[in-house]
Amino acid sequence: MRHTAPMSTSASLYHRHRFPTEIISHCVWLYFRFALSFRDVEEMLAMRGVSLSYETVRKWCLKFGQTYANGLRHKSPRTGDQWHLDEVFLKINGRVHYLWRAVDQDGDVLDILLQSHRDKKAATKFFRKLLKTLRYAPRVIVTDGLRSYSAAKAEVMPSVEHLQQKYQNNRAENSHQPTRLRERLMRRFKSAGHAQRFLSAFGIITSHFRVGRHLYRASAYRAVMKSRFAVWEEEICVEAMVN
Repeated sequence: MRHTAPMSTSASLYHRHRFPTEIISHCVWLYFRFALSFRDVEEMLAMRGVSLSYETVRKWCLKFGQTYANGLRHKSPRTGDQWHLDEVFLKINGRVHYLWRAVDQDGDVLDILLQSHRDKKAATKFFRKLLKTLRYAPRVIVTDGLRSYSAAKAEVMPSVEHLQQKYQNNRAENSHQPTRLRERLMRRFKSAGHAQRFLSAFGIITSHFRVGRHLYRASAYRAVMKSRFAVWEEEICVEAMVN
C-alpha cells in the first residue's frame, strides 16, 4: 500500500490531462525558472514538435506551480538559522504595495508576503507567517533600519538576536532582482492576488535551482544540480507515472 499511494496521488494530480507529465512539468519549470513569457514557452515547445497554446501553459502554471513549490519546500533540507528580511515596493494598478521577503544565509528563499503597508502590524504578520511555515525560530535575523522590524520582533521573537548594521542585509536586497526582472517582463503584475500567487511559487522554484555557481568547482556543481533535479523529478511524480 505504501508503494501505491504516490501513484494514486500523481494520477489524481494529472487526471484528465491530454499531455504527459514530462511535458506539463517541463513547461512549468521553464516558466518559473527562466525569464520567459507563456508565448516563449509555447514557441520553445513548438520547436520540439509539441503543439499547444500559451493559454494551456498559463493554466498549467496556475494549477501546478504552487503544488510543485510546496513539495520542494517540504523535500528540501532545513534552511539556515540566519534570516535576512527586506521589503520592496511594487506598484499594482496605481497603488503601492510592499513585498516582504525572507532568505537565509545561503540566499534560499524562505517565504514572501505582499501587503499594503510596512508598519508594525505588517511586520508582525510576516514574522508569524514565517514561523508557521518553517516551524522553527532563527538564531539571528538581519534587517535594514526600518523600525517596524524591531517592534514586531520584540513581540513575536523577543529572544532572537537582531542585526541592523549597514550592508549586512545585502543578501536580502539582492534577492529582489529576479522579481524585478519578472515584473518588467510581465509588464507589471495585474493585481495583488496575481503577484502573491506567482511570487509564492516563483521564489521557491527559482531558488531551488539557483545554487550559487561561484561556490563550487565544476564537478561539485554538476553533482549538486543533479541532486536538485532528482528532487524535482520526485516531486512531479515522473517515476510514478512511468511505472
